[in-house]
Amino acid sequence: MIIRCSLVVLFGWLAGNSLAASSLAASTLSSPDQHLQLTVELSAQQQLVYSVTRDKQTVILPSALGLQLDTADFTQQLKLKQASSVKLVTDTYEMLVGKRRINHYAANEQVLTLENARHQKMDVVFRVSNDGVAFRYIVSDPAVKFKKFIKEATAFSFDDKARAWLQPIAVAQTGWSNTNPSYEEHYLMNIPVGTTSPSRAGWVFPALFNSGDNWVVLTEADMDGSWHASRLQAASAGGVYQLGTPMAAEVFTDGKTAGALLAESSNSLRSPWRIIGIGSLPDIMNSSLGSDLAAPAIKVDAGIVKPGHASWSWALLKDDFTTFEVQKKFIDYAADMHWEYTLIDADWDKKIGYEKLRQLVEYGAAKNVGVLVWYNSSGAWNTTKYSPKGQLLTAAQRKQEFTRLRGIGVKGVKVDFFAGDGQSMIAYYIAILKDAADAGLLVNFHGATLPRGWARTYPNLMSMEAVRGLEFTTFDQKDQDAVATHAAMLPFTRNLFDPMDFTPMVFADIPKIERKTRNGFELAESVLFLSGIQHFAEIPEGMATVPAYVKSFLQTLPVSWDDSRFVDGYPGQFVVIARRAGKAWYVAGINATGSDKQLNLDLSFIGDKKAQMMIDGDSNRAFVQQPVQAAKETRITIKPQGGFVAVFE
Repeated sequence: MIIRCSLVVLFGWLAGNSLAASSLAASTLSSPDQHLQLTVELSAQQQLVYSVTRDKQTVILPSALGLQLDTADFTQQLKLKQASSVKLVTDTYEMLVGKRRINHYAANEQVLTLENARHQKMDVVFRVSNDGVAFRYIVSDPAVKFKKFIKEATAFSFDDKARAWLQPIAVAQTGWSNTNPSYEEHYLMNIPVGTTSPSRAGWVFPALFNSGDNWVVLTEADMDGSWHASRLQAASAGGVYQLGTPMAAEVFTDGKTAGALLAESSNSLRSPWRIIGIGSLPDIMNSSLGSDLAAPAIKVDAGIVKPGHASWSWALLKDDFTTFEVQKKFIDYAADMHWEYTLIDADWDKKIGYEKLRQLVEYGAAKNVGVLVWYNSSGAWNTTKYSPKGQLLTAAQRKQEFTRLRGIGVKGVKVDFFAGDGQSMIAYYIAILKDAADAGLLVNFHGATLPRGWARTYPNLMSMEAVRGLEFTTFDQKDQDAVATHAAMLPFTRNLFDPMDFTPMVFADIPKIERKTRNGFELAESVLFLSGIQHFAEIPEGMATVPAYVKSFLQTLPVSWDDSRFVDGYPGQFVVIARRAGKAWYVAGINATGSDKQLNLDLSFIGDKKAQMMIDGDSNRAFVQQPVQAAKETRITIKPQGGFVAVFE
């Protein structure tokens, strides 16, 4: 049994009866446009429960809320002590990395204060925006002296007819050189809710669901290093998904001592925002909730925050080509393509060295190409041998190394092989980002967790892997065979809110692999995938095989976007997205299915502009140009595993 009362009645009643409010306790909070409605209440068993409707259709069924700490239980025997007035929260912020430059956020907010049987208090902050619901827990009661996280009761309950698109998370300490988990698994697509994860470690964020007319995406944001990263538990019987925690090995360690796995604090304990994006598929795809709820940007020298494109030898050539002469050639390649960066990968310290690196940096600077270098993050948490290794573990080491790099003129670092999602590991990410910002360096994390809004908070964060990227398709044919549907999933999930270093685009051959995607598909990824620095996998020899108009397109491709708009698509099957830079709209699409995809696209928002569309020809490696007119009904046919790009200027 759940007892309800209206918000107005509740406020009036609480005003004179705040000490005895536990017998009622219900609150309804709506979005500014009134389409979404959140109901929070105490059950007859005195447990905190919430549900969400959109246009009177239930999207999230009654689901549990609450925290259990080692000395305070906020999952049962609760009383509502206070409900704040509802206030409108607004925010406007700028990002150079993401789907749009200027972002606006508006949500109605209410704070509920709960008291448990021991008279300890917890606040739960709720927000409802037009595109979703968010909430977070705050325990600042001085009566709870040391606050150590035990578990979280938060759940998300779906109708049993709902469907899910989910990525399993690998078990810690498995995989190559014990480098898991790295958010690098294939998605299970369009599965029944309640399906158990094939990994006992659970499912990663963002998690995508479809329930009737509504789409739902679950994630979290505002990770400041004080809390562990969460996930969905492996079991979800009855369509009830519960928040899970990292595995024991997912912590920072020097081999002697290990950092904290779960959140704890002697002061205030504040969870990240738990985010439920809700709406039509276009609503979800156009949303920026993942960054809206992230913390504002730290102070960073604006002169270093320069998104761009990068050449990169390792994707196709691997370890043996991290040499001085090859990297010099790739600087020439970047200069020819008018790209901003070249990335020098693992073992550069042994095969090139610091002094030769300085020469490469100076050579690149003369050609307006910045140099990025790779680092191995790991201490004792995996068995990787690549170097430089273990040079970023302490603040003193980072200061020394970053100062040295900046003195050489290096623009940024790619840091690889993290241990997972424990609190101490999340704190390690944050420490690297802050120290790199102080040193004037850009950052790209690989073998890593999901960014969860960090690109807003740390403007020097250009990208993160956290995806089964193109490199896997160079290792094994089975990954190449699956890459089209995998790529068609990513704009709906992994790349929905956060930058993603998939390292896309190969036009020629992959050694020892039969490529399955057409060249139009590969070209479209350059627009569809969002990354502050887009590291292109293609090498000079492959680039030489494409028509001049394709090369010209890649030489002038914008490095950041003013706006983005979802045009059409379905997760894992096809996707068409339009992105604007200045007055020009770049429209790109891919078809992951095995047959022609005939689309009738509404491009009327572009106006009456025309373009020469680059699309697949008769063979997998052929391009053709076709005229296309932006209109209410723009008809385009995409070949199987093919794609297109059109620039309307």
